[in-house]
Amino acid sequence: MLKNKIISRKAVLYPLLMLAAMWMGFFLQSLGFFQSCFGAIIPLLPEGLIGIVTSPLLHGNMDHIVGNSIPIAVLMFLLYQFYPQVAGKVFVIGWLATGLLVWMLPPIDIMTGNYLYTCTIGASGVVYVLAFFLVFSGIFRWNMTLLTISLLVILYYGSLVWGMLPEELFSNLQEPSKISWQAHLAGAVVGVSLAFMFRKAGEKKKRYIWEFPNYYSEKDDKLWQQYKENHPDDFLELPYKKKDDIWDHLDRLRGK
Repeated sequence: MLKNKIISRKAVLYPLLMLAAMWMGFFLQSLGFFQSCFGAIIPLLPEGLIGIVTSPLLHGNMDHIVGNSIPIAVLMFLLYQFYPQVAGKVFVIGWLATGLLVWMLPPIDIMTGNYLYTCTIGASGVVYVLAFFLVFSGIFRWNMTLLTISLLVILYYGSLVWGMLPEELFSNLQEPSKISWQAHLAGAVVGVSLAFMFRKAGEKKKRYIWEFPNYYSEKDDKLWQQYKENHPDDFLELPYKKKDDIWDHLDRLRGK
């Protein structure tokens, strides 16, 4: 069960800013500012490097951007709400590292082995980073609250795992799929790696002063001595016979 927690301002603001940037990018696309493959990740080609930064803000059509907007909003909220100390690092590193991995992966048709000239756009790689970070971070930290978040993400986005595999393996396509399984796989790998990297960062278990082995409080000691003086009967050992009487009485209460 999740503890009551005040909603963080960043957990609301940053997802809204990301959505605004995505829809602004889509609006500029509709005006012709990002034609052809400009702004996309083009693997292994220098002109595709700009896409590492810009590609998550660009989308192919309305269904594409709507499909990414909802998980981006939900997962970013969970990230900034429950991992505020590392959320910014996870988001930025995940964004750039995923784009770089996609750029480095050779675009080969796995069915024919032919080289493909591909232009990758969309925020789905970032979605996979966030989803896999949230799932595995809860597992690595073994914190009940964070494990609950992990289970919620698995429940609602567990089907994402199939997106890491080429669609050609499951259906007879006449042409290569337009879904970038490379971006999904890269995002998942980066998300798990960041979860492991930051597994000890952030909030630590609170340890009270009296839990330390050499703890001593003069005030507590005086209170204890005062209690012993005022309640001496509490510290007298019972006579042996009286102890037996007590145990016999307890046995009778238990029905023995």
